[in-house]
Amino acid sequence: MHERSSVAELAGTLRQEVDRYSPGEKLPSSRALVERHRVSPVTVSRALAQLAVEGLVVTRPGAGVFRADRRGAAPEQGDTSWQEVALSAEAAADQVQRSVDASGVLATLSVPPPGVIEMSGGYLPSHLRPEKALSAALARAGRRPGAWERPPLEGVEELRGWFAREIGGPGGDVTAADVLVTAGGQSAITTALRALAPPGAAVLVESPTYPGLIAAARASGLRPVPVPVDTDGVRPGLLEGAFRASGARVFLCQPLFQNPTGAVLAAERRAAVLEAARQAGAFVVEDDFARLLAHEDAGPLPPTLRAHDPDGRVVHLCSLTKAASPSLRVGALAARGPVLERLRAVQTVDSFFVPRPLQEAALELVGSPAWPRHLRTVAAKLRERREAALTALAREVPALRVTYAPRGAYHLWLRLPDGTDESALAGAALRAGVSVAPGRAYFAAEPAARHLRLSFAPASGDAEIAEGVRRLRAACDEVLGPGRL
Repeated sequence: MHERSSVAELAGTLRQEVDRYSPGEKLPSSRALVERHRVSPVTVSRALAQLAVEGLVVTRPGAGVFRADRRGAAPEQGDTSWQEVALSAEAAADQVQRSVDASGVLATLSVPPPGVIEMSGGYLPSHLRPEKALSAALARAGRRPGAWERPPLEGVEELRGWFAREIGGPGGDVTAADVLVTAGGQSAITTALRALAPPGAAVLVESPTYPGLIAAARASGLRPVPVPVDTDGVRPGLLEGAFRASGARVFLCQPLFQNPTGAVLAAERRAAVLEAARQAGAFVVEDDFARLLAHEDAGPLPPTLRAHDPDGRVVHLCSLTKAASPSLRVGALAARGPVLERLRAVQTVDSFFVPRPLQEAALELVGSPAWPRHLRTVAAKLRERREAALTALAREVPALRVTYAPRGAYHLWLRLPDGTDESALAGAALRAGVSVAPGRAYFAAEPAARHLRLSFAPASGDAEIAEGVRRLRAACDEVLGPGRL
């Protein structure tokens, strides 16, 4: 069982037991709770902390945990209906229509209820994260001279140098001076969009693509214009036409293990994409989110687009978050020319800088012997999980067609039978005990077909992946009817 599930279940049990005690009465000791409920001391500590946040118990250091005083009447709720007028009036006065819709992102970020197998998210489970190495790195980082001082606005130089070598590759011309440290990949996307395109402008995006990119564009007042992809990545002819028709000066893409299709931009298309951008006088924003998540059988990876871009056309972004931990929100933007100063200015206005202890911890982590060992382990485990998911899908739900099986990242893109209501299927899956991501959020325009994205990263192992797909079959039987698979 996942630790978070154990905490939630114990908190629910203790929440009911608290009513047996009078206000001010002492609860059983942590040791007694560990023995009674057969959980770890960490689980007990976190469950009690949850009850303390809810105001049900009070912790007194050295004395124990006590039932809190009874709560008084709930405070009167004010009338917030005036906000509807204020917000709509702002939109009417604003010539740029902004849309802040986080539903697609929340579908992959939200933690499912206890007992539900997570096949919607994009993060590794705790036992596949380098948590011991992270803890040691954070401890060492906190003792570094100047660790708690204000960092350079563009980031700690040694960390920028490490990112530069990763982005440029062996013999590459990317230097630390070309890199800006960011608070993860999503922050880098938002910074790039705000720096490169004025409100109201069109920006080209792959179709389908990462929902967080579409949401960030719309929240910035931009118009995402879709350019279809196939198993070899974006289609250059359609990209050229989209530049001409829209007047866009920015194209955002994921050339390696694209989310959600898993496509890798074919070698013969790479030069064509850069040439289309050159003819349009446009930037290419390269989201290299999955390079550290290549599977064991991926073979040599293509270099980044930025590695062969002497003219500063490519703005490259990457992050450590997916390969390390959801809370290690450290990434990078790499650019050349005046645009780098624009990116730096936007990030400074938005957030000043990435906290130095977090940067120092990231530097300690990637410089330790544990880091390459961790990446090798992840590469092997992701390959195993991919094969487990493909095997289970072929056995249980062959009608859900896998459009492409990438040898990198953590997801599979499933095309549903014609006429399937993907939202209804996702809801039925949740009721059956597995969370999946409906495909609609991955399209900037109306999709030609219905899809689901299935992630094999968050599950505890191959057995849980197989059980998750079995539960998905039960949902398909409910929505499609038995015998249609």
